[in-house]
Amino acid sequence: MISSGSAESISGVYGKSQFKMYDVAIIGAGPAGATLARLIAGTYRALLVDKRQLTKSTESNSSRKCCGGLLAPDAQGMLSKMRLGLPKSVLVDPQLFVVRAIDMQQKIERYYQRYYINMDRQKFDCWLLSMVPSSVDIRLDCRFKFYESDDNGFKITFTQDNKTYVERARILVGADGASSRVRKQVAPDLPFPRTYFAIQEWVEAEDQLPYFSTIFDPEITDYYSWTIPKENRLVIGAALYPRQQVLNRFELLKKKLRNYGFKFGKTVRKESAFMFRPVSTKQICTGIERIALLGEAAGWISPSSADGLSYAFNSALTLAQVLHKTPEDISKRFHYQTRKLKRKIFSKNIKSHFIYHPWMRKIVMRLAIKSMEVYES
Repeated sequence: MISSGSAESISGVYGKSQFKMYDVAIIGAGPAGATLARLIAGTYRALLVDKRQLTKSTESNSSRKCCGGLLAPDAQGMLSKMRLGLPKSVLVDPQLFVVRAIDMQQKIERYYQRYYINMDRQKFDCWLLSMVPSSVDIRLDCRFKFYESDDNGFKITFTQDNKTYVERARILVGADGASSRVRKQVAPDLPFPRTYFAIQEWVEAEDQLPYFSTIFDPEITDYYSWTIPKENRLVIGAALYPRQQVLNRFELLKKKLRNYGFKFGKTVRKESAFMFRPVSTKQICTGIERIALLGEAAGWISPSSADGLSYAFNSALTLAQVLHKTPEDISKRFHYQTRKLKRKIFSKNIKSHFIYHPWMRKIVMRLAIKSMEVYES
């Protein structure tokens, strides 16, 4: 458990400033940013900024995260560790216990037992944000532009409604995803993880499928594609390599799915975003000096499954623990405390070779390792 009030006052460490000053400014109010804000509230004066509106009533694509909305076992474990239980308002039908793996090139398919929680990602993010105490200043629909540093900390510039605002903070945290503006300014020369363009379409579904599908087809991508049932809709998605006719490849995926027996109707909405796939731990950046990076902004995302939620929670919890000891030298201490996460990324990359190398995957699927039989009712 993290004990609030255990950290030394940050103003006592850095000295008083003549300017209005936040202790910590967090850019990005997704799972990583909202979790950190919740955990340090009461100990630090925090500012939380996000470009999305993040209200339950908002249905615009600009406020939605391009995410399948599946909570994997590792992420469930992190929620348990933080003593959090999901409200049923976040859940969507059906709940999924089986993954259907389809290798279209080899014409092999297998079923594997997995325990995912099917949820509405926007409602999930809103729920996490709703638990941030009122002592944290929250600015939504605000776009972070850049920061400037000096001896006292950082001058942070962002825009809202075509107006420019400036705030000051002693510590800056980037939790703003794969397109992180903070990371781009912090370490422009550091190698970024391999970047993909994720596309999702929500389509009308004739049948509610009882499984989550992962599709492997090098004609479409060297990563993977997916289908996820959501009530009376089906989410069709793919992680595509940029600049390789991504729209044509996505249409090819839909065509192949229909040929494979999937039945779906017209498109309800489309979503897209960049996503990372770290193929080396050298592509992880935890920050420098008084700047820390969380979640996918740092490169924390599974290279085998693209699970980012467990890493978002884990990195936020780790940074909160570092801050609750003292704000001094946070970048070095945070970097050291995330060494277990780096080892996990390393092991996931080894696993990736068996999943994404065509011949290794063929051997594993032919041998039906850890697969299960399913029966039609």
